[in-house]
Amino acid sequence: MARRTLAVDVQIVHGAWRRAWRGAAADIRRLLIIAGSSPELAARSRGQVAVLLANDEALRELNARFRGKDKPTNVLSFPDKALPPGGIAVAFETVEREARAQGKEFINHSKHMILHGFLHLLGYDHETAKGARLMEGLETAILSGMGIPDPYVIWKKPRA
Repeated sequence: MARRTLAVDVQIVHGAWRRAWRGAAADIRRLLIIAGSSPELAARSRGQVAVLLANDEALRELNARFRGKDKPTNVLSFPDKALPPGGIAVAFETVEREARAQGKEFINHSKHMILHGFLHLLGYDHETAKGARLMEGLETAILSGMGIPDPYVIWKKPRA
């Protein structure tokens, strides 16, 4: 049996996550283990990832404290040099609102946000067009391999 090189710890501190996504912890572990095993990421995917499923207020506080932005956001990544790659925090209300507005399934959008945060922990970013294409390509390929549609194609629901 192959030795796992990426440990994943999931903490659910906002109850709405449990109601909206039964099995979230197991699904998130599977998502990150699969992502970390992909050929492009395997060499970097070692250590510990902590995932915090929280609410908008918690993400607003973290965003203000660490980024100087006093507003909630969907996902934040916290690289950790002592125990790499680090931590990811996700806000329920923002992710739910985005999924609804974009006509996406909540769980699929949540998985995308967690994967997006994971890639940030591994050093990927979208600050340049080239970096964005690379990061988006990795996200699309990994999610596609899990049966999740391209997250960058937004299917708005028609209005009645």
